[in-house]
Amino acid sequence: DYEQKYAPDDQYDELSPKARVWRVYGDESTKIDIEMVAGWREGLDMLLVFAALFSAVVTAFLTTTCQSMRVDNSEVTNSLLLEMIGVQRAILHVVVYGPADVETVPPAIISFQPKPADFWVNGLWFTSLGLSLSTTLLAVLAKQWIHQYISVPSVGSPRNRCRVRHFRYKALAKWRVPLIIELLPVLMHAALGLFFIGLVVYLCPL
Repeated sequence: DYEQKYAPDDQYDELSPKARVWRVYGDESTKIDIEMVAGWREGLDMLLVFAALFSAVVTAFLTTTCQSMRVDNSEVTNSLLLEMIGVQRAILHVVVYGPADVETVPPAIISFQPKPADFWVNGLWFTSLGLSLSTTLLAVLAKQWIHQYISVPSVGSPRNRCRVRHFRYKALAKWRVPLIIELLPVLMHAALGLFFIGLVVYLCPL
């Protein structure tokens, strides 16, 4: 009961900087803020852990699939070795039989074109990784906003502290922080969906 917790104000001091109404407002707003922020923090903590693990998994897959987008060095080496063997055989043919009817040594032609499936898989998984990392960044920013929001000013009168709290609350609504926090799981679901689509495309040729 605020009437028992705080002494009554003197006459004409009901709205003074240290009036009882500001202390009551501060206590009630603190309770509301703690209840509001508790759910946000728990959800953001779980989201950060899941996003970190998911990003690590996607990165491991990309490390493997990115190799299919580049020329295979072993294939290049084999082509060059075959060309060198052809040159040596041509030289030996000239030494033994003379320059007549020397077979032309074809140059090593190395043509590389990634498969369409490789483009799709890497594109989907890179997009998924980007969404996951973006979710992590926004979650960290949201936790910083929450920390700044619930931090109580240590100086100033009760009225000034109430003004600071109201200013922060209006800023929280202006920047749509609650909406951003609610959209973070949606981004994570989109990243999961893209990853599974890429996984299907990756496994179909097998």
